[in-house]
Amino acid sequence: MQKRRLSFWEIWNMSFGFLGIQMGFALQNANASRILQIFGADIHELSWFWLVAPVTGLIVQPIIGYYSDRTWTSLGRRRPFFLTGAILAAIGLVLMPNADWFIAILPSLWVGAGMLFIMDASFNVAMEPFRALVADKLPSDQRTLGFSVQTVLIGIGAVIGSWLPYVLTNWFDISNRAVVGEVPLNLLLSFVIGAVILVGSILVTVITTKEYSPEELEKMDDHVEEPVDEKEKSSLLDIFSDFAKMPHTMRQLSWVQFFSWFGLFGMWVFSTPAIAHHIYGLPLSDSSSETYQDAGDWVGVLFGVYNAVSAVFAFFLPAIALRIGRKSTHILSLFIGALGMLSIYIMPNEYWLLLSMFAIGIGWASILAMPYAILAGSIPPKKMGVYMGIFNFFIVIPQIVNALVGGLMVKYLYDGNPIYALVTSGIAFLIAAILTFRIDDVDEPVKA
Repeated sequence: MQKRRLSFWEIWNMSFGFLGIQMGFALQNANASRILQIFGADIHELSWFWLVAPVTGLIVQPIIGYYSDRTWTSLGRRRPFFLTGAILAAIGLVLMPNADWFIAILPSLWVGAGMLFIMDASFNVAMEPFRALVADKLPSDQRTLGFSVQTVLIGIGAVIGSWLPYVLTNWFDISNRAVVGEVPLNLLLSFVIGAVILVGSILVTVITTKEYSPEELEKMDDHVEEPVDEKEKSSLLDIFSDFAKMPHTMRQLSWVQFFSWFGLFGMWVFSTPAIAHHIYGLPLSDSSSETYQDAGDWVGVLFGVYNAVSAVFAFFLPAIALRIGRKSTHILSLFIGALGMLSIYIMPNEYWLLLSMFAIGIGWASILAMPYAILAGSIPPKKMGVYMGIFNFFIVIPQIVNALVGGLMVKYLYDGNPIYALVTSGIAFLIAAILTFRIDDVDEPVKA
C-alpha cells in the first residue's frame, strides 16, 4: 500500500492550522518584550523572562511527539494535540496583555511572564504534531512541497499577527497610547483577535483532514516494523534511547539548527529595544513614551515583512532545491539572512530596515522548511513524531543558551546596547550556513 498523492488544496487544508499558530506566535515574538517592559522589566532581564518559552519546548515537544505516535482517537492521533494546544494558547493570548487583571494577587510582570509560559507551552503542544502530520500523510516526493506549504501559511499568519497592532492604529484609529504600566488598546485587541483566528484555523484542519489509521500505516511501503521485544518494552523513557540513536544526518543538522535559532532568539528578544535606541535615538531606559510605542509598532511591521518574504520565497523553495539541491538552497538562504541581520547596524533610518528584513525573510523561509525536508527521509516513519519532537531540542536549547547569556552579554559586554545582540545573531547565521556544508543530504537507512 502506498500513500495517496494529495492535491495542493488538500495539503493546504492539512496545514492551515499553522496560520493561526504562527499568528499567535508572531504576536508573542513582536510584542512580548514590549509588554514585559511596560510591566516593569529591564532590558537585560528580557531574555530571562523569555527563558520559559524554550524550556517548555525542551520538555513538552518530545513528550507530545512520543504520545502522538501512540495515540488514536476519533479525531486521529495528531489532531487532538494541536486542537488542545490551540485552545490553551488562545487563553494565554487573551490573558498576557491583560495581566493587570490579577494585580491584587500577583504583580503584572509575573503574571505576564506566566502567560508567556502558557502560550509557548501550548504552541509547542500544537506545532510538532503538525510537522509529523506532513510526514504521515505525504509520500516522500511531496514532502518538500508539504513543508513549503507550511512555511507559506506560517508566513501569512506571521504577517497578519505582526502587522495587526500597526494596522489597528493607522487604519482604524485605535490608540497605541496608554498610561505608564498599562498595555495600549491596539495590543489588547490584537491579542484577542489572534486568539479567535488561532482556534478557527485549527478547526479547519481538524474538520477537513483525515489521518491514516494505525492499521493503514502498518501496510505502507515506507513502514519500518519494530521488533516484537521493543514493542513490549516501549515506554516514555525510550525518548532517551532514541536520542542516543538519532540518525547521522540529524546529528549534522543539529549544529546548523543550534546557530540558526540562537540568532533568531536574539532578534526576537532584542529587536524592539535595539531599534528604538539605535534607529530612533531613544534612551535605553525609555519604554513608555509615545515614540517608543511607535517604534514597537514599526518592529511589528518589520517582522511582518520578513514573514511575508518567507511566505513568497517558500513557493520557490521546491524548484530551487530541485535545481541546486536542498543543502545548497539552505546554505545560500542562510548567508542572505546573515547579511540582512548584520545590515541592521548600518541602516540610516527605520525605512531602510525593510531591506534588512527582506534578506532575513529568505533565511527564515529556508529555516522553516529545508531542515525538515532533509530530516524526514532519514528517520523511521513509526517514530516520526518522537524524532520531530527530539529535533526540537536543537531549536530550544540554543534559545535557552541565548536566554541565559544574551542579557548578560548586553549588560556587561555590550555596555547595555542591545543592537550588538542583533549583530551577534547575524554572526550566528553565518556559522549555521558554514556548518550546512558538512550535512549528508541522503535518505539514510535507519532501524526503528
